[in-house]
Amino acid sequence: MARIPYFDISKAEGRAKKAYEKLPKLNIFRMLGHSGELVDGFNRLGSQILYFTKIDPVLREIAIIRVGVLSKAGYEVHQHERIGRQLGMSDEKIAAIHEGPEAAAFSEVEKEIMRFTDDVVANVRASDATFAPLARRFSHKEMQELTLTIGYYMMVSRFLETFDVDIEDAPVGLNKSPDGTLAPKS
Repeated sequence: MARIPYFDISKAEGRAKKAYEKLPKLNIFRMLGHSGELVDGFNRLGSQILYFTKIDPVLREIAIIRVGVLSKAGYEVHQHERIGRQLGMSDEKIAAIHEGPEAAAFSEVEKEIMRFTDDVVANVRASDATFAPLARRFSHKEMQELTLTIGYYMMVSRFLETFDVDIEDAPVGLNKSPDGTLAPKS
């Protein structure tokens, strides 16, 4: 049960009100409403990460789910496991994210993503041992996207866990975003 009441979205004003007109009816956004105008910036950055990055969406979701697992953020894991399935990730691969980067279900690049994610979550600064293999595979843009994705979802996980945001009783479906990727819908 949430530690504080969910925000009454009908009371949103300004940019927050405009943001809520576009946002899915997810508890994370209902909780975030108490922050006022911050809801708009929070959503804009999250949308950029989910819909307008170059990194492969499956690799992105592996990193996001792993951040949720390491942060013990059940809501985050739940939502992004659903997105992962919609992107074609197998239940075996999703379960393996909970085991760690050496699980047999992963390709070498997926293992590298997981090792890098584990390192950034645990140590803030990725070591050369986890940075270098990805830097050989990915562009500077993709490396920065991955790092910003990990950091954003570390923040999201901490928000979700601090306020004990509840998983929705009824599942929220997924829409296609403007560029064809998957997005939650209300």
